[in-house]
Amino acid sequence: MELMSFYDSSIFEYVIVPLLIFLARVTDVSIGTMRVIFISRGYKMLAALSGFVEVLIWIVAITQIMNNMTNVFYYIAYAAGFATGNFVGMLIEEKIALGNVLVRVVTPNELIELTKYLKSRKYGLTLHDAEGSHGTVKILFTIIPRSELVHVVDFIKRVNPQAFYTIEDIRFVNEKNLMYKNTHLRNRKPLFFRRRIRKGK
Repeated sequence: MELMSFYDSSIFEYVIVPLLIFLARVTDVSIGTMRVIFISRGYKMLAALSGFVEVLIWIVAITQIMNNMTNVFYYIAYAAGFATGNFVGMLIEEKIALGNVLVRVVTPNELIELTKYLKSRKYGLTLHDAEGSHGTVKILFTIIPRSELVHVVDFIKRVNPQAFYTIEDIRFVNEKNLMYKNTHLRNRKPLFFRRRIRKGK
């Protein structure tokens, strides 16, 4: 009887259920954001798996909404969860830093220090002379792992703060011909792959 009275109480209806809807929506939208990123990076299996979990959670949340159409707190929780989920998904994506990026640097100054830095990190690069609106400029292209982007950008700002640079996501890189051969990155295997190796020993 006490359990039934708890489910029938206002606390459960106006606090517990909205909170669960909010958390479910945060989770499924975060997964949905990651799913879009997986698709853009070409991770087919991860995209399919995340899509399955995303829709499953969404169905649970929307069922509660449809069964309680008169409760405005459910609508608020649903909308708040959607907004928060987008933010959380982007934070997760920044943390895991999947894939590679193309960094393009344009500057009228010499890029000797930056070139030395990239070569010391075993990153490939291409350097061009070009003509800008205010005279001759240097254009440097390099492809780096996204996880290393912060370090490279910090170095660019430090040695050439006036440089103009752009960053582009890359869906596919032919790694056999990729110029950078950063040893610690090249030898690092995905977590699930390392576990399989240990298990096989």
